[in-house]
Amino acid sequence: MIAAADNATRLRFLEFFAVTIRNPHTRRAYARAAGEFLAWVAERGVASLAGVQPLHVAAWVEALGRELAAPSVKQQLAGVRHLFDWLVTGHIVPVNPAGSVRGPAHSQRRGKTPVLAPDGRGGCSTAST
Repeated sequence: MIAAADNATRLRFLEFFAVTIRNPHTRRAYARAAGEFLAWVAERGVASLAGVQPLHVAAWVEALGRELAAPSVKQQLAGVRHLFDWLVTGHIVPVNPAGSVRGPAHSQRRGKTPVLAPDGRGGCSTAST
């Protein structure tokens, strides 16, 4: 889909990964998510970025939810959402089709921060004197 697009679209797509994302792990994850999403919509007959609709994004999120854990789906949706935000600001597409799509619900019930004991020490092994 990107390869068949005009020069401005291809350049803006590449700039998203090269300019906006500094962390190499995030760049890799977002690139994988974007590639998988674009392949997924192309298999369903969407021929251009302008043809992507919120319904496509929502159906993709549902399909991912059957295969992946909620945090993974949320990360992939974030990558696609940020990509389309970048394309909107570059006037490549008029609206972000992923902007209104909600990801799966996920809450972490156990955090890593220790709960303070009533004496205020919070399980510390050394006392400060």
